Amino acid sequence: MARRSDQDLALARQAKTVALVIAGTMLLWMAAQWIGGELGLQARFVFLFDLAALAAFVWAFVVTYQIWRKRRDNQG
Repeated sequence: MARRSDQDLALARQAKTVALVIAGTMLLWMAAQWIGGELGLQARFVFLFDLAALAAFVWAFVVTYQIWRKRRDNQG
């Protein structure tokens, strides 16, 4: 039973990391968009921020899927 508890804690830590990445990415992306507008950066540079944010969101989606699969496998 202790093993299952340890697995649950590990999955909870992963979920917390995913939540922090999603929230941090959103805040950094919004700040980058605002700073880019204020500084008058070219669209191609601002687009790099968009791609970085998309990469972080894809990573978060993949890890969330892995967490879901592990929890589902642990239940049955």
